[in-house]
Amino acid sequence: MEDDEAGPNAAQIAFWNEAGGAAWAGSVEALERQILPLGEAALAALGPRPGERVLDVGCGAGATSLALAEAVGPSGRVVGVDVSRPLLAIAEARGAAVANLRFVEADAQTHAFDHGGFDAAFSRFGVMFFDQPVEAFANIRRALRPGGRLAFVCWRALAENGWMRVPLAAAMPLLPPMPPPDPEAPGPFALADPARLEAILGAAGFAGLAIRPHDAEIGGNDLDTTVALMLKVGPLGAVLREEPELAPKVEGAVRDALAPHVRDGAVWLPGAVWIVTARA
Repeated sequence: MEDDEAGPNAAQIAFWNEAGGAAWAGSVEALERQILPLGEAALAALGPRPGERVLDVGCGAGATSLALAEAVGPSGRVVGVDVSRPLLAIAEARGAAVANLRFVEADAQTHAFDHGGFDAAFSRFGVMFFDQPVEAFANIRRALRPGGRLAFVCWRALAENGWMRVPLAAAMPLLPPMPPPDPEAPGPFALADPARLEAILGAAGFAGLAIRPHDAEIGGNDLDTTVALMLKVGPLGAVLREEPELAPKVEGAVRDALAPHVRDGAVWLPGAVWIVTARA
């Protein structure tokens, strides 16, 4: 990647090329199944059109990039950008035969996009990890033509997201005391405060901002798969990456907490997000 790994977002770049990227790449189908309805809601808010040029920020393993490429058709083009080599390897394999799609390993905060090169920018949970969010969104705005559209989905607060809160609460009595997280640090909940989100996008030069709450039951995986995911991703996964010896101790408690949420063979829990739209 052309970005200096000692520069902006160095910690996130390292994470998504090491523990985070490995965790996602190893469970990509189950994770994408879980968040599929939330990504679909954001895609509907963007409304990609045939012939458009679309930037997919934090494209991960490429599922949303493939959906965008289909929507814009052969006369359009999609560029997926991500910092994670493990996830981009999956994306490139999935998109190898798609002529109007390419992937770039780069940090959207600092990458030198062609100014005005895109009609729209999209992200499914890829914009919460910037060290300098105003600079990052300003860089994305410069990549859009005047009047170009932005749409993304990001998490609301942990307390509203049962799919992360329930397993973490079950494990807490078995975990060491944890300091309260910095609500503005790069991570899943960095954009949970709508006032902060509005200030960031305004300072980055976006207009016509709409921040809409969206709620949906998410999951779709069986109990064993869901337990395994919760031990690897989200707030509980973050704790267990630091202290992996605790995983066997909390697994039973997490399973017991998730079991009441099984319906028709799959776990379903509340997901709470913001669907954000704006114009350059």
